[in-house]
Amino acid sequence: MSDYVIETEDLCLYYKRKPALDRLNLRLPRGGIHAFVGANGAGKSSLFRVLLGFEPASSGSARVLGHDCARLTPALRSRIGFVNEEHTLPAWMRVRELEGMQRRLYPRWNGARYDEVLCHFNVLPGQRVGQLSRGERAGLNLALALAQGPELLILDEPTLGLDVVAKRAFLEAMLQATVDDDATIVYCSHQMDEIERVADNLVILEHGRLRTMNGPDDFCGRIRLWVAEFPFKMPAEVRGLPGVLQLQHIEGLTHIVVFDQDDGIEARLKLLGARTVQSMPLGLDRAVNAFLSRGHAGERLARAA
Repeated sequence: MSDYVIETEDLCLYYKRKPALDRLNLRLPRGGIHAFVGANGAGKSSLFRVLLGFEPASSGSARVLGHDCARLTPALRSRIGFVNEEHTLPAWMRVRELEGMQRRLYPRWNGARYDEVLCHFNVLPGQRVGQLSRGERAGLNLALALAQGPELLILDEPTLGLDVVAKRAFLEAMLQATVDDDATIVYCSHQMDEIERVADNLVILEHGRLRTMNGPDDFCGRIRLWVAEFPFKMPAEVRGLPGVLQLQHIEGLTHIVVFDQDDGIEARLKLLGARTVQSMPLGLDRAVNAFLSRGHAGERLARAA
Protein backbone atom coordinates (compact mmCIF):
# COMPACT_ATOMS: atom_id res chain seq x y z
CA MET A 1 0.00 0.00 0.00
CA SER A 2 1.36 3.44 -0.94
CA ASP A 3 2.19 5.92 1.83
CA TYR A 4 0.47 8.59 -0.26
CA VAL A 5 -3.22 8.95 -1.06
CA ILE A 6 -2.46 11.29 -3.97
CA GLU A 7 0.63 11.45 -6.16
CA THR A 8 1.11 13.56 -9.28
CA GLU A 9 4.17 13.97 -11.45
CA ASP A 10 4.45 16.78 -14.01
CA LEU A 11 0.66 16.70 -14.27
CA CYS A 12 -0.76 18.98 -16.96
CA LEU A 13 -4.32 19.71 -18.01
CA TYR A 14 -5.08 22.16 -20.79
CA TYR A 15 -8.31 23.81 -21.90
CA LYS A 16 -7.80 25.18 -25.42
CA ARG A 17 -4.07 25.69 -24.79
CA LYS A 18 -4.69 27.38 -21.43
CA PRO A 19 -3.12 25.37 -18.59
CA ALA A 20 -5.40 24.52 -15.68
CA LEU A 21 -2.66 22.29 -14.22
CA ASP A 22 0.92 23.12 -15.10
CA ARG A 23 3.48 20.39 -14.34
CA LEU A 24 1.97 19.82 -10.91
CA ASN A 25 4.09 17.67 -8.59
CA LEU A 26 2.32 16.67 -5.40
CA ARG A 27 2.57 13.90 -2.82
CA LEU A 28 -0.14 13.88 -0.18
CA PRO A 29 0.42 11.54 2.79
CA ARG A 30 -2.27 9.33 4.25
CA GLY A 31 -4.27 10.52 7.23
CA GLY A 32 -5.67 13.81 8.49
CA ILE A 33 -7.35 16.70 6.71
CA HIS A 34 -5.56 18.38 3.81
CA ALA A 35 -6.99 21.79 2.90
CA PHE A 36 -6.48 23.05 -0.65
CA VAL A 37 -6.38 26.82 -1.07
CA GLY A 38 -5.93 29.07 -4.08
CA ALA A 39 -7.53 31.86 -6.06
CA ASN A 40 -10.25 31.08 -8.58
CA GLY A 41 -8.61 29.31 -11.49
CA ALA A 42 -5.72 27.97 -9.40
CA GLY A 43 -6.49 24.42 -10.53
CA LYS A 44 -8.16 22.91 -7.45
CA SER A 45 -11.34 21.64 -9.12
CA SER A 46 -9.40 20.61 -12.23
CA LEU A 47 -7.11 18.49 -10.06
CA PHE A 48 -10.11 16.83 -8.41
CA ARG A 49 -11.64 15.98 -11.79
CA VAL A 50 -8.42 14.29 -12.88
CA LEU A 51 -8.04 12.43 -9.58
CA LEU A 52 -11.59 11.12 -9.77
CA GLY A 53 -11.16 9.99 -13.37
CA PHE A 54 -13.75 12.47 -14.67
CA GLU A 55 -11.23 14.05 -17.02
CA PRO A 56 -8.03 12.68 -18.61
CA ALA A 57 -4.78 14.54 -18.03
CA SER A 58 -3.14 16.22 -21.01
CA SER A 59 0.24 14.86 -19.89
CA GLY A 60 2.05 13.67 -16.80
CA SER A 61 0.65 11.19 -14.30
CA ALA A 62 -1.75 11.11 -11.35
CA ARG A 63 -2.28 8.31 -8.86
CA VAL A 64 -4.85 7.96 -6.12
CA LEU A 65 -4.60 5.29 -3.41
CA GLY A 66 -1.61 3.96 -5.36
CA HIS A 67 -3.50 3.49 -8.65
CA ASP A 68 -3.52 5.32 -11.96
CA CYS A 69 -6.43 7.77 -11.99
CA ALA A 70 -7.10 7.01 -15.65
CA ARG A 71 -7.83 3.36 -14.80
CA LEU A 72 -10.04 3.44 -11.72
CA THR A 73 -12.14 0.30 -11.39
CA PRO A 74 -15.54 0.25 -9.65
CA ALA A 75 -13.86 -1.39 -6.64
CA LEU A 76 -11.32 1.42 -6.41
CA ARG A 77 -13.99 4.09 -6.87
CA SER A 78 -15.90 2.66 -3.92
CA ARG A 79 -12.90 3.55 -1.73
CA ILE A 80 -13.17 7.24 -2.72
CA GLY A 81 -15.95 9.53 -1.54
CA PHE A 82 -16.77 12.84 -3.21
CA VAL A 83 -18.95 15.79 -2.20
CA ASN A 84 -19.16 18.83 -4.48
CA GLU A 85 -20.39 22.34 -3.78
CA GLU A 86 -23.67 21.87 -5.67
CA HIS A 87 -24.54 18.74 -3.65
CA THR A 88 -25.93 17.21 -6.81
CA LEU A 89 -28.40 14.42 -6.01
CA PRO A 90 -31.44 13.07 -7.90
CA ALA A 91 -34.22 15.47 -6.89
CA TRP A 92 -37.05 13.05 -7.72
CA MET A 93 -35.89 10.31 -5.31
CA ARG A 94 -36.95 9.98 -1.73
CA VAL A 95 -34.21 9.93 0.88
CA ARG A 96 -34.87 6.28 1.83
CA GLU A 97 -34.76 5.24 -1.83
CA LEU A 98 -31.44 6.99 -2.35
CA GLU A 99 -29.99 5.41 0.77
CA GLY A 100 -31.18 1.97 -0.36
CA MET A 101 -29.59 2.40 -3.78
CA GLN A 102 -26.26 3.45 -2.27
CA ARG A 103 -26.32 0.57 0.22
CA ARG A 104 -26.57 -1.91 -2.63
CA LEU A 105 -23.72 -0.26 -4.53
CA TYR A 106 -21.11 -0.19 -1.76
CA PRO A 107 -20.07 -3.45 -0.06
CA ARG A 108 -18.54 -1.59 2.91
CA TRP A 109 -21.76 0.35 3.61
CA ASN A 110 -21.97 1.53 7.23
CA GLY A 111 -25.62 2.13 8.12
CA ALA A 112 -24.77 3.31 11.64
CA ARG A 113 -22.44 5.99 10.24
CA TYR A 114 -25.14 7.10 7.79
CA ASP A 115 -27.74 7.46 10.55
CA GLU A 116 -25.28 9.19 12.89
CA VAL A 117 -24.39 11.88 10.35
CA LEU A 118 -27.89 12.39 8.98
CA CYS A 119 -29.46 12.92 12.42
CA HIS A 120 -27.60 16.25 12.70
CA PHE A 121 -29.42 17.69 9.67
CA ASN A 122 -33.11 16.99 10.40
CA VAL A 123 -33.62 14.98 7.20
CA LEU A 124 -36.56 12.55 7.13
CA PRO A 125 -36.50 9.27 5.14
CA GLY A 126 -39.76 10.06 3.35
CA GLN A 127 -38.70 13.45 2.03
CA ARG A 128 -37.89 13.94 -1.62
CA VAL A 129 -34.38 15.21 -2.25
CA GLY A 130 -35.79 18.14 -4.23
CA GLN A 131 -37.65 19.32 -1.09
CA LEU A 132 -34.50 19.57 1.03
CA SER A 133 -32.80 22.85 1.88
CA ARG A 134 -29.21 23.38 0.77
CA GLY A 135 -27.96 22.56 4.27
CA GLU A 136 -30.08 19.38 4.47
CA ARG A 137 -28.88 18.29 1.04
CA ALA A 138 -25.27 18.90 2.10
CA GLY A 139 -25.79 16.75 5.18
CA LEU A 140 -27.38 13.96 3.15
CA ASN A 141 -24.54 14.10 0.64
CA LEU A 142 -21.94 13.84 3.41
CA ALA A 143 -23.81 11.00 5.13
CA LEU A 144 -23.93 9.04 1.86
CA ALA A 145 -20.23 9.65 1.22
CA LEU A 146 -19.10 8.65 4.72
CA ALA A 147 -21.35 5.60 4.89
CA GLN A 148 -19.61 4.03 1.90
CA GLY A 149 -16.52 3.74 4.14
CA PRO A 150 -14.08 5.70 1.97
CA GLU A 151 -10.34 5.66 2.53
CA LEU A 152 -10.20 9.04 0.79
CA LEU A 153 -12.92 11.69 0.94
CA ILE A 154 -12.68 14.64 -1.49
CA LEU A 155 -14.75 17.70 -0.63
CA ASP A 156 -14.98 20.58 -3.11
CA GLU A 157 -16.34 23.72 -1.38
CA PRO A 158 -18.91 21.60 0.53
CA THR A 159 -20.04 24.31 2.99
CA LEU A 160 -20.55 27.07 0.42
CA GLY A 161 -23.87 28.79 1.08
CA LEU A 162 -24.65 26.90 4.30
CA ASP A 163 -25.91 28.69 7.38
CA VAL A 164 -23.92 28.68 10.61
CA VAL A 165 -25.76 25.71 12.15
CA ALA A 166 -25.52 23.51 9.06
CA LYS A 167 -21.87 24.44 8.55
CA ARG A 168 -20.97 23.50 12.13
CA ALA A 169 -22.78 20.17 11.87
CA PHE A 170 -21.05 19.41 8.57
CA LEU A 171 -17.56 20.18 9.91
CA GLU A 172 -18.10 18.19 13.10
CA ALA A 173 -19.24 15.14 11.14
CA MET A 174 -16.22 15.50 8.85
CA LEU A 175 -13.81 15.72 11.79
CA GLN A 176 -15.36 12.66 13.43
CA ALA A 177 -14.78 10.63 10.27
CA THR A 178 -11.01 11.10 10.55
CA VAL A 179 -11.15 9.79 14.13
CA ASP A 180 -13.62 6.90 13.80
CA ASP A 181 -12.98 5.75 10.22
CA ASP A 182 -9.31 6.70 9.76
CA ALA A 183 -10.28 8.42 6.52
CA THR A 184 -8.02 10.89 4.71
CA ILE A 185 -9.89 14.05 3.77
CA VAL A 186 -8.98 16.44 0.97
CA TYR A 187 -10.89 19.63 1.53
CA CYS A 188 -11.16 22.66 -0.76
CA SER A 189 -12.49 25.90 0.70
CA HIS A 190 -12.15 29.68 0.58
CA GLN A 191 -13.26 29.93 4.21
CA MET A 192 -10.07 30.46 6.22
CA ASP A 193 -11.87 30.22 9.57
CA GLU A 194 -12.94 26.69 8.65
CA ILE A 195 -9.46 25.74 7.53
CA GLU A 196 -7.90 27.07 10.75
CA ARG A 197 -10.31 24.91 12.69
CA VAL A 198 -10.06 21.60 10.84
CA ALA A 199 -6.93 21.38 8.65
CA ASP A 200 -3.78 19.46 9.53
CA ASN A 201 -2.07 20.38 6.27
CA LEU A 202 -2.38 23.45 4.02
CA VAL A 203 -1.79 23.04 0.27
CA ILE A 204 -1.59 26.25 -1.77
CA LEU A 205 -2.01 26.03 -5.53
CA GLU A 206 -1.35 28.90 -7.90
CA HIS A 207 -1.74 28.86 -11.69
CA GLY A 208 -1.93 25.07 -11.64
CA ARG A 209 1.27 24.59 -9.63
CA LEU A 210 2.08 23.71 -6.04
CA ARG A 211 3.43 26.80 -4.26
CA THR A 212 3.75 25.61 -0.68
CA MET A 213 2.56 22.81 1.59
CA ASN A 214 2.76 22.73 5.39
CA GLY A 215 0.60 23.06 8.49
CA PRO A 216 -1.55 26.22 8.80
CA ASP A 217 0.31 27.34 11.93
CA ASP A 218 3.67 26.70 10.27
CA PHE A 219 2.58 28.68 7.22
CA CYS A 220 1.46 31.63 9.35
CA GLY A 221 4.79 31.47 11.17
CA ARG A 222 6.58 32.06 7.85
CA ILE A 223 4.67 35.30 7.19
CA ARG A 224 5.02 38.39 9.40
CA LEU A 225 3.78 41.93 9.38
CA TRP A 226 6.28 44.70 10.11
CA VAL A 227 4.98 48.20 10.85
CA ALA A 228 7.53 50.95 10.30
CA GLU A 229 7.32 54.70 10.86
CA PHE A 230 9.40 56.79 8.47
CA PRO A 231 9.84 60.51 9.29
CA PHE A 232 9.34 61.48 5.66
CA LYS A 233 8.42 59.53 2.53
CA MET A 234 9.06 55.78 2.56
CA PRO A 235 12.37 55.04 0.83
CA ALA A 236 12.03 53.25 -2.49
CA GLU A 237 14.52 50.62 -1.27
CA VAL A 238 11.84 49.14 1.00
CA ARG A 239 10.18 47.64 -2.07
CA GLY A 240 13.35 45.70 -2.82
CA LEU A 241 13.74 44.10 0.60
CA PRO A 242 13.83 40.27 0.41
CA GLY A 243 10.56 38.42 0.87
CA VAL A 244 8.24 41.42 0.57
CA LEU A 245 4.69 40.32 -0.30
CA GLN A 246 2.69 43.50 0.30
CA LEU A 247 3.22 47.16 1.14
CA GLN A 248 0.48 49.33 2.57
CA HIS A 249 0.46 52.91 3.86
CA ILE A 250 -2.04 53.32 6.70
CA GLU A 251 -2.33 56.49 8.78
CA GLY A 252 1.27 57.50 8.24
CA LEU A 253 2.71 54.04 8.93
CA THR A 254 4.17 51.59 6.42
CA HIS A 255 2.85 48.02 6.75
CA ILE A 256 5.21 45.48 5.21
CA VAL A 257 4.21 41.81 4.91
CA VAL A 258 7.21 39.52 4.37
CA PHE A 259 7.69 35.80 3.72
CA ASP A 260 10.45 33.58 5.15
CA GLN A 261 12.47 36.42 6.73
CA ASP A 262 14.06 36.57 10.18
CA ASP A 263 14.36 39.52 12.57
CA GLY A 264 17.18 40.94 10.46
CA ILE A 265 14.59 42.88 8.50
CA GLU A 266 14.13 45.15 11.53
CA ALA A 267 17.75 46.30 11.30
CA ARG A 268 17.39 46.85 7.55
CA LEU A 269 14.33 49.05 8.02
CA LYS A 270 16.12 51.14 10.64
CA LEU A 271 19.10 51.55 8.32
CA LEU A 272 16.65 52.88 5.74
CA GLY A 273 15.53 55.55 8.22
CA ALA A 274 12.60 54.02 10.12
CA ARG A 275 12.16 55.70 13.50
CA THR A 276 10.19 52.77 14.95
CA VAL A 277 9.69 49.19 13.79
CA GLN A 278 7.21 46.71 15.25
CA SER A 279 6.50 43.08 14.31
CA MET A 280 3.05 41.48 14.42
CA PRO A 281 1.77 37.98 13.58
CA LEU A 282 -0.88 37.49 10.92
CA GLY A 283 -3.94 35.25 10.94
CA LEU A 284 -4.38 32.64 8.23
CA ASP A 285 -6.81 34.71 6.16
CA ARG A 286 -4.48 37.70 5.89
CA ALA A 287 -1.40 35.50 5.46
CA VAL A 288 -2.90 33.52 2.55
CA ASN A 289 -4.23 36.69 0.94
CA ALA A 290 -0.80 38.33 1.09
CA PHE A 291 0.92 35.24 -0.28
CA LEU A 292 -1.45 34.85 -3.22
CA SER A 293 -1.59 38.56 -4.10
CA ARG A 294 2.17 39.12 -4.13
CA GLY A 295 3.40 40.97 -7.17
CA HIS A 296 -0.03 41.21 -8.78
CA ALA A 297 -0.26 44.96 -8.69
CA GLY A 298 3.06 46.24 -7.44
CA GLU A 299 2.86 48.32 -4.29
CA ARG A 300 -0.58 48.17 -2.66
CA LEU A 301 -1.82 51.32 -1.02
CA ALA A 302 -4.54 51.57 1.60
CA ARG A 303 -5.08 55.05 2.92
CA ALA A 304 -7.38 55.71 5.81
CA ALA A 305 -10.27 58.00 5.09
